[in-house]
Amino acid sequence: MTLHQGLAFAIIGGTMALFVWGRLRYDLVAMLSLLVSVLAGIVPYDKAFSGFSDDIVIIVGSALVVSAAVSRSGLVERALRHIGPHLTSVSAQVFALAAAVTVLSAFVKNIGALAMLMPVAFQIARRTGTSPSSLLMPMSFGALMGGLVTLIGTSPNIIVSRLREEIVGAPFNMFDFAPTGLGIAIAGLALLSVAWRLLPSKRKGSASMDMAFNLEGYTAEVTAPAKSALVGETIGELEKSGGQEVEVIAVMRHGHRINPGNNVTIEADDIILIRGEPSALENVVKQTGLTLTRHETRREMDAPEDDIGVMEAVVTGASPLVDRSPMQLRLYDRYQVNLVAVSRAGRRIARRLRSLKLRTGDVIVLQGDLKTLPETLGELRCLPLAERDLQLGRGRSQLAPVLVLAVAMGLVAVQLLPVAVAFFAAATVLLLARSLTLREAYETVDWPILVMLGALIPVSESLRTTGGTELIAAFLASLANDLRPFEMLALIMVAAMAVTPFLNNAATVLVMGPIAASFARSLSLNPDPFLMAVAIGAACDFLTPIGHQCNTLVMGPGGYHFGDYWKLGLPLSLLVIVVGVPLIVLVWPLTPH
Repeated sequence: MTLHQGLAFAIIGGTMALFVWGRLRYDLVAMLSLLVSVLAGIVPYDKAFSGFSDDIVIIVGSALVVSAAVSRSGLVERALRHIGPHLTSVSAQVFALAAAVTVLSAFVKNIGALAMLMPVAFQIARRTGTSPSSLLMPMSFGALMGGLVTLIGTSPNIIVSRLREEIVGAPFNMFDFAPTGLGIAIAGLALLSVAWRLLPSKRKGSASMDMAFNLEGYTAEVTAPAKSALVGETIGELEKSGGQEVEVIAVMRHGHRINPGNNVTIEADDIILIRGEPSALENVVKQTGLTLTRHETRREMDAPEDDIGVMEAVVTGASPLVDRSPMQLRLYDRYQVNLVAVSRAGRRIARRLRSLKLRTGDVIVLQGDLKTLPETLGELRCLPLAERDLQLGRGRSQLAPVLVLAVAMGLVAVQLLPVAVAFFAAATVLLLARSLTLREAYETVDWPILVMLGALIPVSESLRTTGGTELIAAFLASLANDLRPFEMLALIMVAAMAVTPFLNNAATVLVMGPIAASFARSLSLNPDPFLMAVAIGAACDFLTPIGHQCNTLVMGPGGYHFGDYWKLGLPLSLLVIVVGVPLIVLVWPLTPH
């Protein structure tokens, strides 16, 4: 062992120890590892920051932006709301929700897919009396399995593809992961639809932010423009489009009030008062082409569209809003904010918001410039509530994100564009199309992950450039003399599964990928199946709530304890090994041609 090899092993080992220790955040650990590597001389000065210009960073960042735009389109939620009433058994609910998040996670970031469908799961649970603890963990595991299907489904796939390009001169293509990933996902969904019974039942989770407010429902005022899909439809259809979560209180037409019977037909320019939870109101506005009624003119909107947003607040007794309506106060003229929704506990609001006299304790949603909204709330003597991700008042195209994603994936699949260029272009087009604002784009990018990737790429390469990977591979080969090739493949997958809860799936692949490839070559085997095994093992963390963000996300709402994860995760992990290893061998022969 040379000095540089010893330094590389020591730095990689120290990095892994710091990851496991957990007292320093993973991006800071990666930065420290890079700094020490440069000072030790195993990473040249001119290569120190090469990782930040690597295609991996561009692909992951762009994919996060594209997946956020697709998530906000609401198409999948809309489809699930139509089939939700037919899901009467828990097994059917688990299968439908886990399958939906699995399919979506193949094309968008898995944490985004899960977060988007969790409200749907809670609605189904409330309507049918199913415990959320029976639904949420299977959905989280489905999100992880969905990432196995495509190149962009999860970070390990992207990193493994780059490693393959370095080793054999060509990366994995968009759907090279599909034969193995689909097989694992289908088998996993079948298991989840039965094994959910291993989870604790009737476990009460922590309240979500929406539940914590305990609001009776907001009343919002919407207008039906001529191009709305609801023009010519009935009030009943409007309430049905909201999954029966929205109630029509009144319809105003040509200055006259119409009783909102189910058979009343909606006409262009009707003003409709609707009542429901914030998420339900958002979905109705998004899906039907209705627009929130506002009282400013377009030319008066001075703030850039990226800075327009909404905030929730409680009207205090000292507020100038008390016993006055927005029209009397000239709310927009004086404060440059719009009143877009009101919640009055236990009371129905049946008059137009512009003429509604507000009361102490009303919860209101104000729309305006996010830079000045906190100051405006102070002037209005309103107490801001904890921040929630409300999208009220932001009309978005539902089809544009999906079409742009499909075109990008198609261009990559037929090899007209490399992945980095295709998804960078897709992100740019979606920003130009206003499917996502610049503010939202910057907020949705997981910057710590990008920093970790950029810093660890040259560190992991130092293990290869110093000859460290060959040294480890030779040692593993000496230990594997009595193992058959497919048993070695299973061992690599199990090792990746065991390491990733304590590191990070991306860090696991950066460290184990080169070792697995060198191990395969030292045995004169094809490196492709071993790289696939590393990617699958690193992406399938089903045993703990800390190894992946999806598992962490559902822990509180599902009321899970740390020890609950292995009850469902261990059978699923064994299934991944039993199904995944033969599929890898079948699709990617162990011996090179």
